Amino acid sequence: MNRTHSRLVLLLLTALLTLSALSAQNTLQVFGSNEAQFIYRTAPDSLNAYFQDVFSFNIAYRNVRFGLKYIAELPRFSNNESELIEDLSSDRLSSEWKEFYASYEQDKFLIHAGTITETFGSGINFRSWEDLELDEDNRIDGFLLKYDGKAKFKALYGSIASPADESRSDLAYGADLQYPLHPWFSLGASAVAYRTFYSQFFDYNQQDVFGGRALINIGEFEGNAEYSIGKLYKFPGFGQEGSAIHANASYNLYPFQFGSAYKKYDQFYFRLQDLPMANNHSEPLSEEQSGADEEGLQGWLNWQILEDLSTSVDYAEAWNRKKDKKMNDLFTTLDYNIGNSFFGIEFSHIEKADDEHFSWQLERTPGFNAGFPFFGHILTLKSEYKYIEKKKIQDVTSHYEPKLQADYSLGKLSLSGSVKSHWTEPKELKSSVYWTNLEARYRLFEHTDMTIFAGRDAGGKVCRNGTCRYVSPFQGLKLELNTRF
Repeated sequence: MNRTHSRLVLLLLTALLTLSALSAQNTLQVFGSNEAQFIYRTAPDSLNAYFQDVFSFNIAYRNVRFGLKYIAELPRFSNNESELIEDLSSDRLSSEWKEFYASYEQDKFLIHAGTITETFGSGINFRSWEDLELDEDNRIDGFLLKYDGKAKFKALYGSIASPADESRSDLAYGADLQYPLHPWFSLGASAVAYRTFYSQFFDYNQQDVFGGRALINIGEFEGNAEYSIGKLYKFPGFGQEGSAIHANASYNLYPFQFGSAYKKYDQFYFRLQDLPMANNHSEPLSEEQSGADEEGLQGWLNWQILEDLSTSVDYAEAWNRKKDKKMNDLFTTLDYNIGNSFFGIEFSHIEKADDEHFSWQLERTPGFNAGFPFFGHILTLKSEYKYIEKKKIQDVTSHYEPKLQADYSLGKLSLSGSVKSHWTEPKELKSSVYWTNLEARYRLFEHTDMTIFAGRDAGGKVCRNGTCRYVSPFQGLKLELNTRF
């Protein structure tokens, strides 16, 4: 089905669902928000100035809710876009009702139609989600039925624009059930099917996913384990089978709290999922699909040494089947609180080796943070001194990325400033490149905030859901006005 037509049909059905339920209600609530953003970039292209506005409108009649979101982007500049655009074309302008929903909730039942944000279990088998930081929207439009009693049941059917052809839709449908066999022990199961447009043969393939999980909560002990299998039926007929295992557990034995996690993913990856990476920084083993071939262990410990002094250690390792890709991730902290002040030091270490491609890389970051009263308000400082080293065959490169940030709040006014640099040797301190910026947020009214950002942002790597992206640098001015009602 054409995606535009499917969205119109869905919008009509959600409107009918809402109107059919409103006649029995007599208590009206209207709420929403408007987020307007003007951005000026110091770049020699036609997108050096652009505007975006997001308006959301919601109506609640006791058990019934209805909402719309209008998004205008004039024009839009992607976070990860680096090409200069000399002339602005009309296809880069967009304004539409992009998000809508209607829901009815009675006792333990919920019926929802429209844009869906939902997760089955830990998200291994299904997750419909949005990541604002990475500007990634993986939410489906469809229908959701939930029952939240002793047994918890979810069933859904929805679609999402295909990345291969936005005029076509990929489909997802399935169900999830969780039932407590004992107050401290529950079992759950999921079954999901995906229909994905396959551009090479101009046809759809199908992936069936089945999973089961167990959850334990006894006193100070918590644990869960999940196992899933999937089979991908590719056009014109060859298939691929995969599996996923994830388990974690924690135990609180004051003044200690410790835990562990285990993962193993084998040819188990698709768009609507969220694979736990079992490490502190959510780093995948490699830049390839994180669910293709990855196994790992994680262990962590928190220790309340004294009433005002605590420490934590988190260590994880990961590898693939051939052991030619390996990774380790270490993160440790020491925190001290006294009155209205706090001081802390932290250290992180991420190392990856890829013998197949003769590459190796290291990120080592010591850091310090503190907060203390300053002229009657709390001043917060955070600093880090990141060191990055990479080796490709015989080519070795390294550099430092120090950063200092300060945050200060004066009633309705909040200030945040940061400076970041990049050099290969400390002696290059004076001649290195600097990124400095200042952000000010002021509460104009009870429900209205204005934010101004000016300066340069270095961008960098952001990891979410087993995928790492590099957000492009920014230089210029951002003005935001957020209103809630």
